[in-house]
Amino acid sequence: MSDMKQLNQRGAIDVLLIPLILVGVLFIGAAAFAYWAFNERQDYKNNSDQKVAVAVSAAESRTQAADTKKFAEEAKNPLKKYIGPAAYGSVSVDYPKTWSSYVVEGESQPLNGYFHPDFVPSTQSQDNTFALRVELLTQSYDQVLQQYSGLTQQQSVKITPYSLPKVPSIVGARVEGKIATNKDGIAIILPLRNMTLKISTESSQFVPDFNNIILPNMIFTP
Repeated sequence: MSDMKQLNQRGAIDVLLIPLILVGVLFIGAAAFAYWAFNERQDYKNNSDQKVAVAVSAAESRTQAADTKKFAEEAKNPLKKYIGPAAYGSVSVDYPKTWSSYVVEGESQPLNGYFHPDFVPSTQSQDNTFALRVELLTQSYDQVLQQYSGLTQQQSVKITPYSLPKVPSIVGARVEGKIATNKDGIAIILPLRNMTLKISTESSQFVPDFNNIILPNMIFTP
């Protein structure tokens, strides 16, 4: 009888112990959450001004960068225009007014033009890259294209058919990749009578202007 009584008491104690443990765990969890919430509140209270200032500064930087980019794009208009000699197909190119040009006509080649933002770097240095080159070469279209065809085997360039939007009847080639030593860009090669018109950008930096401004406005007389 005494043993039964002790067993019943132990069982009762065990049953009561489980809720007490659960209550203790919940209490510790609630205390931890309260401590975390209090620290977060204090951190926000103590650092809110600093955080707001950082957020405002970041927003202003993004706005300033967007405004700078927008201004740079607007500054390119109205476009300048170059028109080459009628004897060589009256090659016409529109380019941003923030660019400068240096064009040689009728010397070692019928047309050799350099276009670049602000000022044109030295044309004598092979290391300089230009935003735009416009060249009329005396070699035939097939000869010029052959110079690039070997590079496709090395996977240095990709060649696809191409026509200028304003001269759709003349089909040439668009060469993308390493178009020259240390120069990654795009070269458009088009037959022009018994010569070859080559339009290129020598840096990926100027590809958007090349695609969006130069090529859509380019025109010549076949």
